[in-house]
Amino acid sequence: MPTSNLPPLDQTEILEGIRSWVEIESPTTDAAAVNRMADQVQQDYAAIGARIERIPGRDGFGDHLLITSPWGGDGPGILVLSHTDTVHDIGTLATKLPFRVEGDSAFGPGIYDMKGGAHLAFAAMRHLVRTGRETSLPIRHLLLSDEEVGSGTSRDIIEREARRARYVLVTEPAREGGRVVTARKGTARFEIHVRGVPAHSGTRHQDGRSAIKELARQILALEAMTDYATGLTVNVGVIAGGTRANVVASEAHAEFDMRVPNPEIAAAAIARVQALKPYDPDVTLQITGGLNRPGYEKSGEIASLFEHAKAIAAGLGFELADLATGGGSDGNFTAAIAPTLDGLGVDGKGAHTHEEQLYVSSLVPRAQLLLGLFETLA
Repeated sequence: MPTSNLPPLDQTEILEGIRSWVEIESPTTDAAAVNRMADQVQQDYAAIGARIERIPGRDGFGDHLLITSPWGGDGPGILVLSHTDTVHDIGTLATKLPFRVEGDSAFGPGIYDMKGGAHLAFAAMRHLVRTGRETSLPIRHLLLSDEEVGSGTSRDIIEREARRARYVLVTEPAREGGRVVTARKGTARFEIHVRGVPAHSGTRHQDGRSAIKELARQILALEAMTDYATGLTVNVGVIAGGTRANVVASEAHAEFDMRVPNPEIAAAAIARVQALKPYDPDVTLQITGGLNRPGYEKSGEIASLFEHAKAIAAGLGFELADLATGGGSDGNFTAAIAPTLDGLGVDGKGAHTHEEQLYVSSLVPRAQLLLGLFETLA
């Protein structure tokens, strides 16, 4: 039955629900804090009769939750991807980013990325339960504890669930005025360690082989790999080395980030990094790291899913646009397995900053869009 026939969603109720999640601070690296967040999500879903599987965390990370709608079996369904972790440390709520509403903006740690979007998926399922509606496909909401650090303990779970999904909907925040995401760059992370030869910079400078000098040359070569025409970017974001100004540095290291638009460009760029040689033959290089998330482009199936969402939005009275973005998400893992539509969360701005905010006026339209997708995807 059309979503438009459902009783209206309550903006105030949705915002208060988001607030209850935001006020449970859950930085990725604090497993106990993330588990307190999982407790609240589990409690909220239990109240509407959803089936809940709690997957114990490992390697120091919190638990994951797999929620299944009260209806539907174990066959192919709609997979909704969210995460319960944030980048904000405990205490941010009490100091730099308290929950507050100013005009159309509601502020709080993780409110935009992505507790707001995660709660919209819950609100949409709750609305279906309250109104006695069942969708033709079961809905599975997977909430993960480690997305902000690369989903190392959850990737296998994500891909397992994607393999039994007809569609994947990701509640990462909307971009640039409410746009959804239909393509994402892949992400690779590396460290480069340089070992030189120490020497006194005054009396025996000629005996030294500077690790810092070598690293500087490698940095220039790495940054020169950036090619905006193809979408490849390399950013050296952390450097360190040396001991004192009067000592030729024997060690230095750097950390760098690479963004790649597709697997072909990724393979060539990673091979180039792994083949780096020292400029100074008396210096050694050690390079570690690799691809963290594969990139994906807008396939025909993803384009069709977007057009379906666009038609639903038009019926709700707003225009939906899409874009490709350089940021990664768990949708990077699913796009090659099942048609994936990302950026379905709240509209707002300031992700990962102390000005993080959602636009209150986006809550009901974005929840209605999710409802429409839940009801019409088959």
